[in-house]
Amino acid sequence: MSASDKDPIVAVATAAGRGGVGIVRLSFSKDFDADVLEALFPGRSFTPRHAHLYPVLDASGELLDEAIVLYFPGPSSYTGESVLEIQAHGGPVLLRMIVRTVLEKCRHLHFRLAEPGEFTKRAFLNGRMDLAQAEAVSDLIDAVSESAAHAAVRSLSGDFSDRVRDVGLQIDELRAFVEAALDFPEEETDFLAEGHILERTRAAADALKGVLENAVQGRVLRDGISVTLVGSPNVGKSSLLNALAGEEVAIVTDVAGTTRDRIEHWVTVRGVPIRIVDTAGLRRTDDIVESKGIERTLEAASRADVVLHLVDASGGIVDEPEVLELVMRHVRPRTPLITVANKADAGCKVVPEGAVLISAKTRDGLEALREALLAAAGVASTTDGLFMARERHLEALRAALEHVECALRVAHEGAMMDLFAEELRLAGQALGSILGETTPDDLLGMIFSKFCIGK
Repeated sequence: MSASDKDPIVAVATAAGRGGVGIVRLSFSKDFDADVLEALFPGRSFTPRHAHLYPVLDASGELLDEAIVLYFPGPSSYTGESVLEIQAHGGPVLLRMIVRTVLEKCRHLHFRLAEPGEFTKRAFLNGRMDLAQAEAVSDLIDAVSESAAHAAVRSLSGDFSDRVRDVGLQIDELRAFVEAALDFPEEETDFLAEGHILERTRAAADALKGVLENAVQGRVLRDGISVTLVGSPNVGKSSLLNALAGEEVAIVTDVAGTTRDRIEHWVTVRGVPIRIVDTAGLRRTDDIVESKGIERTLEAASRADVVLHLVDASGGIVDEPEVLELVMRHVRPRTPLITVANKADAGCKVVPEGAVLISAKTRDGLEALREALLAAAGVASTTDGLFMARERHLEALRAALEHVECALRVAHEGAMMDLFAEELRLAGQALGSILGETTPDDLLGMIFSKFCIGK
Protein backbone atom coordinates (compact mmCIF):
# COMPACT_ATOMS: atom_id res chain seq x y z
CA MET A 1 0.00 0.00 0.00
CA SER A 2 1.14 3.55 -0.67
CA ALA A 3 0.94 6.19 2.05
CA SER A 4 -2.22 7.67 0.50
CA ASP A 5 -4.01 4.38 0.98
CA LYS A 6 -3.55 4.74 4.73
CA ASP A 7 -4.72 8.34 5.07
CA PRO A 8 -7.92 8.81 7.11
CA ILE A 9 -10.70 9.82 4.69
CA VAL A 10 -14.17 11.37 4.81
CA ALA A 11 -16.91 11.90 2.23
CA VAL A 12 -20.65 12.24 1.79
CA ALA A 13 -21.84 8.69 1.07
CA THR A 14 -25.35 9.51 -0.17
CA ALA A 15 -26.31 10.78 -3.61
CA ALA A 16 -26.12 14.47 -4.44
CA GLY A 17 -29.26 16.53 -3.86
CA ARG A 18 -31.81 16.96 -1.10
CA GLY A 19 -33.17 14.02 0.87
CA GLY A 20 -34.60 12.99 4.19
CA VAL A 21 -31.31 11.48 5.33
CA GLY A 22 -27.72 12.10 4.30
CA ILE A 23 -24.70 10.08 5.42
CA VAL A 24 -21.17 11.28 6.03
CA ARG A 25 -18.74 8.36 6.14
CA LEU A 26 -15.26 8.24 7.69
CA SER A 27 -12.62 5.50 7.43
CA PHE A 28 -9.43 5.56 9.45
CA SER A 29 -6.79 3.40 11.11
CA LYS A 30 -7.91 1.61 14.27
CA ASP A 31 -5.06 3.41 16.04
CA PHE A 32 -7.04 6.65 15.59
CA ASP A 33 -10.32 5.39 17.12
CA ALA A 34 -10.11 7.21 20.44
CA ASP A 35 -8.80 10.44 18.88
CA VAL A 36 -11.50 10.60 16.20
CA LEU A 37 -14.41 9.84 18.57
CA GLU A 38 -13.22 12.33 21.16
CA ALA A 39 -12.55 15.05 18.58
CA LEU A 40 -16.00 14.79 17.01
CA PHE A 41 -18.12 13.75 20.00
CA PRO A 42 -16.23 14.71 23.17
CA GLY A 43 -17.32 12.92 26.32
CA ARG A 44 -19.65 10.56 24.44
CA SER A 45 -19.47 6.78 24.74
CA PHE A 46 -19.84 4.39 21.81
CA THR A 47 -21.00 0.79 21.61
CA PRO A 48 -19.79 -0.79 18.36
CA ARG A 49 -22.51 -1.29 15.73
CA HIS A 50 -25.17 0.44 17.86
CA ALA A 51 -27.05 3.59 16.87
CA HIS A 52 -26.43 6.67 19.02
CA LEU A 53 -28.33 9.98 18.82
CA TYR A 54 -25.71 12.69 19.36
CA PRO A 55 -25.44 16.40 18.55
CA VAL A 56 -23.04 17.36 15.78
CA LEU A 57 -21.20 20.57 16.69
CA ASP A 58 -18.97 22.59 14.38
CA ALA A 59 -15.47 23.74 15.29
CA SER A 60 -16.84 26.77 17.15
CA GLY A 61 -19.27 24.66 19.18
CA GLU A 62 -22.41 25.66 17.25
CA LEU A 63 -25.04 22.95 16.77
CA LEU A 64 -25.28 21.69 13.19
CA ASP A 65 -27.74 18.83 13.65
CA GLU A 66 -28.86 15.92 15.83
CA ALA A 67 -27.61 12.82 14.06
CA ILE A 68 -27.57 9.04 14.32
CA VAL A 69 -23.95 7.97 14.71
CA LEU A 70 -22.70 4.43 14.06
CA TYR A 71 -19.21 3.20 14.94
CA PHE A 72 -17.67 0.10 13.34
CA PRO A 73 -14.22 -0.70 14.79
CA GLY A 74 -11.77 -2.28 12.39
CA PRO A 75 -11.30 -4.80 11.01
CA SER A 76 -15.02 -5.70 11.28
CA SER A 77 -16.21 -2.95 8.96
CA TYR A 78 -16.86 -2.31 5.28
CA THR A 79 -13.33 -1.05 4.60
CA GLY A 80 -11.45 -3.24 7.07
CA GLU A 81 -10.45 -0.06 8.91
CA SER A 82 -12.51 1.66 11.58
CA VAL A 83 -15.58 3.34 10.08
CA LEU A 84 -17.80 6.07 11.49
CA GLU A 85 -21.10 6.99 9.84
CA ILE A 86 -22.97 10.19 10.70
CA GLN A 87 -26.58 10.01 9.54
CA ALA A 88 -27.93 13.56 9.47
CA HIS A 89 -30.72 15.32 7.62
CA GLY A 90 -30.10 15.20 3.89
CA GLY A 91 -29.52 18.81 2.94
CA PRO A 92 -26.43 19.20 0.73
CA VAL A 93 -25.31 22.37 2.52
CA LEU A 94 -25.61 20.69 5.92
CA LEU A 95 -23.64 17.64 4.75
CA ARG A 96 -20.87 19.84 3.39
CA MET A 97 -20.74 21.64 6.75
CA ILE A 98 -20.39 18.31 8.58
CA VAL A 99 -17.58 17.22 6.26
CA ARG A 100 -15.83 20.54 6.82
CA THR A 101 -16.23 20.09 10.57
CA VAL A 102 -14.61 16.63 10.40
CA LEU A 103 -11.67 18.04 8.44
CA GLU A 104 -11.25 20.93 10.91
CA LYS A 105 -11.62 18.94 14.13
CA CYS A 106 -9.44 16.08 12.89
CA ARG A 107 -6.81 18.21 11.18
CA HIS A 108 -4.15 16.81 13.51
CA LEU A 109 -4.93 13.31 12.16
CA HIS A 110 -4.51 14.49 8.54
CA PHE A 111 -7.98 13.58 7.30
CA ARG A 112 -8.66 14.25 3.62
CA LEU A 113 -11.60 13.97 1.24
CA ALA A 114 -12.07 10.49 -0.19
CA GLU A 115 -11.52 9.86 -3.87
CA PRO A 116 -14.15 8.11 -6.02
CA GLY A 117 -14.53 4.49 -4.93
CA GLU A 118 -11.88 4.80 -2.22
CA PHE A 119 -13.93 3.17 0.53
CA THR A 120 -14.51 0.11 -1.65
CA LYS A 121 -10.90 0.16 -2.83
CA ARG A 122 -9.79 -0.09 0.80
CA ALA A 123 -12.19 -2.98 1.33
CA PHE A 124 -10.39 -4.74 -1.54
CA LEU A 125 -6.89 -3.81 -0.38
CA ASN A 126 -7.69 -4.97 3.16
CA GLY A 127 -9.04 -8.34 2.03
CA ARG A 128 -12.70 -7.66 2.79
CA MET A 129 -13.65 -8.56 -0.80
CA ASP A 130 -11.93 -9.54 -4.03
CA LEU A 131 -11.83 -7.31 -7.10
CA ALA A 132 -14.82 -8.92 -8.84
CA GLN A 133 -16.91 -8.35 -5.71
CA ALA A 134 -15.69 -4.76 -5.47
CA GLU A 135 -16.75 -4.10 -9.07
CA ALA A 136 -20.15 -5.61 -8.29
CA VAL A 137 -20.72 -2.82 -5.74
CA SER A 138 -20.63 -0.27 -8.56
CA ASP A 139 -22.70 -2.53 -10.81
CA LEU A 140 -25.40 -2.85 -8.15
CA ILE A 141 -25.58 0.93 -7.79
CA ASP A 142 -25.76 1.39 -11.58
CA ALA A 143 -28.19 -1.49 -12.28
CA VAL A 144 -30.91 -0.43 -14.73
CA SER A 145 -33.20 -3.43 -14.26
CA GLU A 146 -34.22 -5.86 -11.53
CA SER A 147 -32.42 -8.70 -13.32
CA ALA A 148 -29.22 -6.65 -13.42
CA ALA A 149 -29.57 -5.85 -9.72
CA HIS A 150 -30.05 -9.53 -8.84
CA ALA A 151 -27.02 -10.48 -10.96
CA ALA A 152 -24.90 -7.79 -9.27
CA VAL A 153 -25.92 -9.09 -5.84
CA ARG A 154 -24.85 -12.60 -6.84
CA SER A 155 -21.45 -11.28 -7.87
CA LEU A 156 -21.19 -9.20 -4.71
CA SER A 157 -21.98 -12.25 -2.57
CA GLY A 158 -19.14 -14.13 -4.28
CA ASP A 159 -20.95 -16.46 -6.73
CA PHE A 160 -18.86 -15.34 -9.70
CA SER A 161 -15.63 -15.30 -7.68
CA ASP A 162 -16.29 -18.81 -6.34
CA ARG A 163 -16.74 -20.23 -9.83
CA VAL A 164 -13.58 -18.53 -11.08
CA ARG A 165 -11.69 -19.70 -7.99
CA ASP A 166 -12.93 -23.31 -8.42
CA VAL A 167 -11.70 -23.49 -12.01
CA GLY A 168 -8.43 -21.85 -10.98
CA LEU A 169 -7.96 -24.52 -8.32
CA GLN A 170 -8.48 -27.29 -10.89
CA ILE A 171 -5.82 -25.72 -13.11
CA ASP A 172 -3.38 -25.21 -10.22
CA GLU A 173 -3.71 -28.85 -9.18
CA LEU A 174 -3.04 -30.00 -12.73
CA ARG A 175 0.00 -27.77 -12.99
CA ALA A 176 1.33 -29.00 -9.63
CA PHE A 177 0.98 -32.63 -10.76
CA VAL A 178 2.76 -31.98 -14.07
CA GLU A 179 5.58 -30.00 -12.47
CA ALA A 180 6.08 -32.72 -9.84
CA ALA A 181 6.39 -35.30 -12.61
CA LEU A 182 8.90 -33.09 -14.41
CA ASP A 183 10.94 -32.79 -11.22
CA PHE A 184 11.25 -36.59 -10.94
CA PRO A 185 11.95 -37.82 -14.48
CA GLU A 186 13.49 -41.00 -13.13
CA GLU A 187 10.02 -42.26 -12.19
CA GLU A 188 9.17 -44.55 -15.08
CA THR A 189 5.45 -43.97 -15.32
CA ASP A 190 3.12 -42.47 -17.85
CA PHE A 191 2.09 -39.59 -15.66
CA LEU A 192 -0.39 -38.28 -18.27
CA ALA A 193 -2.39 -41.50 -17.99
CA GLU A 194 -1.62 -42.04 -14.32
CA GLY A 195 -2.96 -38.64 -13.30
CA HIS A 196 -5.78 -38.58 -15.88
CA ILE A 197 -4.23 -35.29 -16.99
CA LEU A 198 -5.95 -35.01 -20.35
CA GLU A 199 -9.37 -35.81 -18.91
CA ARG A 200 -8.91 -33.31 -16.08
CA THR A 201 -7.67 -30.65 -18.51
CA ARG A 202 -10.70 -31.15 -20.74
CA ALA A 203 -12.91 -30.86 -17.64
CA ALA A 204 -11.21 -27.57 -16.75
CA ALA A 205 -11.80 -26.30 -20.30
CA ASP A 206 -15.48 -27.27 -20.12
CA ALA A 207 -15.82 -25.52 -16.75
CA LEU A 208 -14.23 -22.38 -18.20
CA LYS A 209 -16.65 -22.45 -21.13
CA GLY A 210 -19.56 -22.61 -18.68
CA VAL A 211 -18.31 -19.64 -16.68
CA LEU A 212 -17.63 -17.70 -19.88
CA GLU A 213 -21.12 -18.38 -21.25
CA ASN A 214 -22.67 -17.10 -18.03
CA ALA A 215 -20.33 -14.10 -17.96
CA VAL A 216 -21.23 -13.14 -21.54
CA GLN A 217 -24.89 -12.94 -20.55
CA GLY A 218 -23.96 -11.08 -17.37
CA ARG A 219 -22.10 -8.50 -19.44
CA VAL A 220 -25.24 -8.02 -21.52
CA LEU A 221 -27.25 -7.44 -18.34
CA ARG A 222 -24.74 -4.81 -17.26
CA ASP A 223 -24.09 -2.98 -20.53
CA GLY A 224 -27.27 -3.76 -22.45
CA ILE A 225 -27.70 -4.43 -26.17
CA SER A 226 -27.44 -1.77 -28.85
CA VAL A 227 -29.95 -2.42 -31.65
CA THR A 228 -30.01 -0.33 -34.83
CA LEU A 229 -33.11 -0.19 -37.06
CA VAL A 230 -32.34 0.12 -40.77
CA GLY A 231 -34.44 0.00 -43.89
CA SER A 232 -36.01 2.04 -46.64
CA PRO A 233 -37.93 5.24 -45.83
CA ASN A 234 -41.50 4.73 -44.57
CA VAL A 235 -41.00 1.00 -43.98
CA GLY A 236 -42.04 1.49 -40.33
CA LYS A 237 -38.85 1.90 -38.32
CA SER A 238 -40.19 4.74 -36.18
CA SER A 239 -43.48 2.89 -35.70
CA LEU A 240 -41.55 -0.16 -34.49
CA LEU A 241 -39.52 1.99 -32.08
CA ASN A 242 -42.76 3.41 -30.65
CA ALA A 243 -44.29 -0.07 -30.38
CA LEU A 244 -41.27 -1.47 -28.52
CA ALA A 245 -41.06 1.60 -26.27
CA GLY A 246 -44.79 1.57 -25.51
CA GLU A 247 -44.98 5.33 -26.14
CA GLU A 248 -44.70 7.90 -28.93
CA VAL A 249 -40.95 8.39 -28.96
CA ALA A 250 -40.54 9.12 -32.68
CA ILE A 251 -42.66 11.13 -35.12
CA VAL A 252 -44.57 8.93 -37.55
CA THR A 253 -46.01 10.29 -40.82
CA ASP A 254 -46.75 9.02 -44.31
CA VAL A 255 -44.07 11.33 -45.69
CA ALA A 256 -40.88 9.46 -46.61
CA GLY A 257 -37.72 10.76 -44.97
CA THR A 258 -39.37 12.14 -41.80
CA THR A 259 -36.56 10.81 -39.61
CA ARG A 260 -33.46 12.84 -40.48
CA ASP A 261 -31.35 12.06 -37.38
CA ARG A 262 -31.07 9.01 -35.18
CA ILE A 263 -33.42 8.68 -32.20
CA GLU A 264 -32.40 6.52 -29.22
CA HIS A 265 -34.59 4.98 -26.55
CA TRP A 266 -33.93 2.35 -23.85
CA VAL A 267 -36.38 -0.49 -23.33
CA THR A 268 -36.17 -3.55 -21.09
CA VAL A 269 -36.91 -7.04 -22.38
CA ARG A 270 -37.02 -9.76 -19.73
CA GLY A 271 -34.67 -7.76 -17.55
CA VAL A 272 -32.18 -7.03 -20.34
CA PRO A 273 -31.68 -3.32 -21.17
CA ILE A 274 -31.86 -2.68 -24.92
CA ARG A 275 -30.96 0.60 -26.61
CA ILE A 276 -33.07 0.94 -29.76
CA VAL A 277 -31.64 3.34 -32.34
CA ASP A 278 -34.08 4.55 -34.99
CA THR A 279 -32.26 5.90 -38.04
CA ALA A 280 -32.91 7.77 -41.25
CA GLY A 281 -34.33 5.68 -44.08
CA LEU A 282 -31.77 4.44 -46.56
CA ARG A 283 -32.21 5.42 -50.21
CA ARG A 284 -30.50 7.34 -52.97
CA THR A 285 -31.05 11.05 -52.37
CA ASP A 286 -29.67 14.47 -53.33
CA ASP A 287 -31.10 16.11 -50.20
CA ILE A 288 -28.11 17.35 -48.15
CA VAL A 289 -29.89 16.99 -44.79
CA GLU A 290 -31.22 13.53 -45.57
CA SER A 291 -27.78 12.45 -46.83
CA LYS A 292 -26.28 13.54 -43.50
CA GLY A 293 -28.91 11.45 -41.71
CA ILE A 294 -27.97 8.43 -43.81
CA GLU A 295 -24.31 8.93 -42.86
CA ARG A 296 -25.35 8.81 -39.22
CA THR A 297 -27.38 5.67 -39.90
CA LEU A 298 -24.27 3.91 -41.14
CA GLU A 299 -22.32 5.20 -38.14
CA ALA A 300 -24.96 3.79 -35.75
CA ALA A 301 -24.89 0.46 -37.60
CA SER A 302 -21.11 0.27 -37.14
CA ARG A 303 -21.57 0.28 -33.33
CA ALA A 304 -24.63 -1.99 -33.13
CA ASP A 305 -24.69 -5.32 -31.33
CA VAL A 306 -27.69 -6.37 -33.45
CA VAL A 307 -29.04 -4.90 -36.70
CA LEU A 308 -32.78 -5.05 -37.44
CA HIS A 309 -33.42 -4.78 -41.17
CA LEU A 310 -37.04 -3.82 -41.84
CA VAL A 311 -38.82 -4.65 -45.08
CA ASP A 312 -42.43 -4.06 -46.14
CA ALA A 313 -44.33 -7.38 -45.98
CA SER A 314 -47.24 -5.85 -47.94
CA GLY A 315 -44.98 -5.10 -50.91
CA GLY A 316 -45.84 -1.40 -50.90
CA ILE A 317 -42.21 -0.33 -50.50
CA VAL A 318 -39.57 -2.11 -52.54
CA ASP A 319 -36.41 -2.93 -50.63
CA GLU A 320 -33.16 -2.09 -52.40
CA PRO A 321 -30.61 -4.93 -51.93
CA GLU A 322 -27.66 -2.62 -52.51
CA VAL A 323 -28.79 -0.52 -49.55
CA LEU A 324 -28.53 -3.49 -47.17
CA GLU A 325 -25.16 -4.38 -48.70
CA LEU A 326 -23.99 -0.86 -47.85
CA VAL A 327 -25.09 -1.28 -44.23
CA MET A 328 -23.42 -4.66 -43.85
CA ARG A 329 -20.13 -3.22 -45.07
CA HIS A 330 -20.19 -0.87 -42.08
CA VAL A 331 -21.20 -3.27 -39.27
CA ARG A 332 -18.67 -5.10 -37.13
CA PRO A 333 -17.78 -8.70 -38.08
CA ARG A 334 -20.23 -11.34 -36.85
CA THR A 335 -22.87 -8.74 -35.88
CA PRO A 336 -26.24 -10.56 -36.00
CA LEU A 337 -28.73 -9.39 -38.63
CA ILE A 338 -32.46 -9.95 -38.09
CA THR A 339 -34.80 -9.35 -41.01
CA VAL A 340 -38.17 -8.03 -39.89
CA ALA A 341 -41.14 -8.06 -42.26
CA ASN A 342 -43.41 -5.21 -41.08
CA LYS A 343 -46.95 -4.20 -42.05
CA ALA A 344 -48.32 -7.74 -41.83
CA ASP A 345 -51.73 -6.17 -41.15
CA ALA A 346 -51.74 -4.88 -44.75
CA GLY A 347 -51.09 -8.29 -46.29
CA CYS A 348 -48.11 -10.62 -46.66
CA LYS A 349 -46.83 -10.43 -50.23
CA VAL A 350 -43.10 -10.10 -49.50
CA VAL A 351 -41.74 -12.09 -46.53
CA PRO A 352 -38.07 -13.10 -46.89
CA GLU A 353 -37.14 -16.55 -45.65
CA GLY A 354 -36.36 -16.54 -41.93
CA ALA A 355 -37.84 -13.08 -41.40
CA VAL A 356 -39.78 -12.23 -38.24
CA LEU A 357 -43.29 -11.23 -39.34
CA ILE A 358 -44.78 -8.32 -37.37
CA SER A 359 -47.16 -5.43 -37.48
CA ALA A 360 -45.88 -2.37 -35.65
CA LYS A 361 -49.38 -0.91 -36.04
CA THR A 362 -51.29 -3.76 -34.32
CA ARG A 363 -48.21 -4.97 -32.38
CA ASP A 364 -48.67 -8.53 -33.58
CA GLY A 365 -45.43 -10.49 -33.63
CA LEU A 366 -43.57 -8.18 -31.23
CA GLU A 367 -43.05 -10.93 -28.65
CA ALA A 368 -41.41 -13.16 -31.28
CA LEU A 369 -39.19 -10.22 -32.24
CA ARG A 370 -38.16 -9.68 -28.62
CA GLU A 371 -37.25 -13.37 -28.34
CA ALA A 372 -35.22 -13.15 -31.55
CA LEU A 373 -33.37 -10.09 -30.21
CA LEU A 374 -32.37 -11.84 -27.00
CA ALA A 375 -31.35 -15.00 -28.86
CA ALA A 376 -29.19 -12.99 -31.28
CA ALA A 377 -27.47 -11.33 -28.33
CA GLY A 378 -26.77 -14.72 -26.73
CA VAL A 379 -29.13 -14.28 -23.79
CA ALA A 380 -30.72 -17.46 -22.40
CA SER A 381 -34.45 -17.86 -21.89
CA THR A 382 -34.06 -16.81 -18.26
CA THR A 383 -31.71 -14.49 -16.41
CA ASP A 384 -32.06 -16.46 -13.17
CA GLY A 385 -28.70 -17.50 -11.78
CA LEU A 386 -26.68 -15.07 -13.88
CA PHE A 387 -23.91 -13.07 -12.26
CA MET A 388 -22.69 -9.64 -13.34
CA ALA A 389 -19.58 -9.47 -15.51
CA ARG A 390 -17.54 -6.87 -17.32
CA GLU A 391 -15.64 -6.85 -20.59
CA ARG A 392 -12.32 -7.27 -18.75
CA HIS A 393 -13.70 -10.43 -17.13
CA LEU A 394 -14.63 -11.83 -20.54
CA GLU A 395 -11.16 -11.06 -21.91
CA ALA A 396 -9.52 -12.82 -18.95
CA LEU A 397 -11.80 -15.87 -19.25
CA ARG A 398 -11.18 -16.12 -23.00
CA ALA A 399 -7.42 -15.86 -22.42
CA ALA A 400 -7.56 -18.59 -19.75
CA LEU A 401 -9.58 -20.86 -22.04
CA GLU A 402 -7.16 -20.27 -24.90
CA HIS A 403 -4.20 -21.27 -22.70
CA VAL A 404 -5.95 -24.41 -21.45
CA GLU A 405 -6.85 -25.46 -25.00
CA CYS A 406 -3.27 -24.76 -26.05
CA ALA A 407 -2.09 -27.02 -23.21
CA LEU A 408 -4.30 -29.78 -24.58
CA ARG A 409 -2.81 -29.37 -28.06
CA VAL A 410 0.69 -29.50 -26.59
CA ALA A 411 -0.11 -32.78 -24.83
CA HIS A 412 -1.68 -34.35 -27.93
CA GLU A 413 1.27 -33.34 -30.10
CA GLY A 414 3.74 -34.89 -27.65
CA ALA A 415 5.61 -31.65 -27.13
CA MET A 416 7.73 -30.90 -24.08
CA MET A 417 5.55 -31.03 -20.97
CA ASP A 418 7.14 -27.94 -19.50
CA LEU A 419 5.23 -26.08 -22.22
CA PHE A 420 2.06 -27.76 -20.98
CA ALA A 421 2.80 -26.54 -17.45
CA GLU A 422 3.56 -23.01 -18.72
CA GLU A 423 0.22 -22.78 -20.52
CA LEU A 424 -1.54 -23.82 -17.31
CA ARG A 425 0.41 -21.17 -15.40
CA LEU A 426 -0.71 -18.48 -17.85
CA ALA A 427 -4.32 -19.69 -17.59
CA GLY A 428 -4.18 -19.39 -13.81
CA GLN A 429 -2.65 -15.94 -14.08
CA ALA A 430 -5.50 -14.77 -16.34
CA LEU A 431 -8.09 -16.03 -13.85
CA GLY A 432 -6.20 -14.37 -11.00
CA SER A 433 -6.56 -10.99 -12.72
CA ILE A 434 -10.36 -11.26 -12.38
CA LEU A 435 -10.11 -11.54 -8.60
CA GLY A 436 -7.37 -8.93 -8.31
CA GLU A 437 -4.59 -11.37 -7.50
CA THR A 438 -2.49 -10.33 -10.50
CA THR A 439 -3.91 -6.88 -11.28
CA PRO A 440 -1.54 -3.92 -11.86
CA ASP A 441 -2.04 -0.73 -9.81
CA ASP A 442 -2.91 1.40 -12.85
CA LEU A 443 -5.84 -0.88 -13.69
CA LEU A 444 -7.04 -0.71 -10.09
CA GLY A 445 -6.95 3.07 -10.28
CA MET A 446 -9.00 3.05 -13.47
CA ILE A 447 -11.59 0.64 -12.06
CA PHE A 448 -12.21 2.54 -8.82
CA SER A 449 -12.11 5.97 -10.44
CA LYS A 450 -15.45 5.11 -12.10
CA PHE A 451 -17.16 4.67 -8.71
CA CYS A 452 -19.19 7.43 -7.10
CA ILE A 453 -17.74 9.56 -4.29
CA GLY A 454 -18.42 8.07 -0.86
CA LYS A 455 -18.48 4.47 -2.11
